[in-house]
Amino acid sequence: MSELIQQKCTACHADATPVTDAEITELKTQIPEWKIVNCSDGPALVREFSFDDFVAALAFTNKVGEIAEEAGHHPAITTEYGKTTVAWWTHAIHNLHRNDFIMAVKTDVVYKK
Repeated sequence: MSELIQQKCTACHADATPVTDAEITELKTQIPEWKIVNCSDGPALVREFSFDDFVAALAFTNKVGEIAEEAGHHPAITTEYGKTTVAWWTHAIHNLHRNDFIMAVKTDVVYKK
């Protein structure tokens, strides 16, 4: 299991330091199924999760919402029939922060349960 699962998000403000390219390379190995996508608000970690139906996708969405609220770090979530797409990035800095990688790992754990 990834070392990130044991970590907690830290509060971020506009002056928070984004992860470096070297940190991204190292952290990305812990979340191989996530893609880094350039969005209008900066880079984001994005992953699509598959389900058998809408009810299962919605249940997953709600669980991700619970861990996001607990951490004080909130993703963009799109729920459709049979899939949920989750995107993590740090709004305050319009970039990726270690928190995004922590939450991506925690999202993976929710999916595996």
